[in-house]
Amino acid sequence: MKEISLKPRKHIALIAHDNNKNDLLAWAKFNQGTLALHELYATGTTGAFLEEALGIPIVKFMSGPLGGDQQIGAKIAEGVINFLVFFWDPLEPQPHDPDVKALLRLAVLWNIPTANNRATADFIISSPLMVEEYLRTTPDLDRYIQSHRRINK
Repeated sequence: MKEISLKPRKHIALIAHDNNKNDLLAWAKFNQGTLALHELYATGTTGAFLEEALGIPIVKFMSGPLGGDQQIGAKIAEGVINFLVFFWDPLEPQPHDPDVKALLRLAVLWNIPTANNRATADFIISSPLMVEEYLRTTPDLDRYIQSHRRINK
C-alpha cells in the first residue's frame, strides 16, 4: 500500500445525470460555502449549470456521453481529483453506462471518497476530514505494473 496526502483544499468532481441535476444543484447550493473552499471539476453540462447558479469557478470537461466521465476518470488516475460526487440515475438507462462503470471502478481502485446520492454526499462533505490533511491509502500499483511486464514478455 502507498499513502497519498490529501491537503485541506480538496479537488472535487461533480457529476449528475439529467434526472439528478436539480438534486445536485440543491445540494451544492446548500454546501456552497464549503464547496468554495475547494477546487471543483465537472462534466460539461453539469459544470456549466452549477457554475452559473453558484458563481464558483469550475473546471469543466466534456459532457459525460462525449467523454467527460472518462476525462474525470483520467484525473482520478493521475491523482488530481480526490473526491467524487456523482448523482447517477439508477432507474434510467444511460447510453454511456460503460463509461460510468469505468469511472466508478477507478474511484474504487484509487480509494477516493465517492458519493452517489445526497445522503452520502452530506456525510462526506460534513466530515472534519474535508478540511484537514488526510492520508489516503492506495494499492501499490508499481508492483502490479512490474509483475505484469514480466508476465507479458
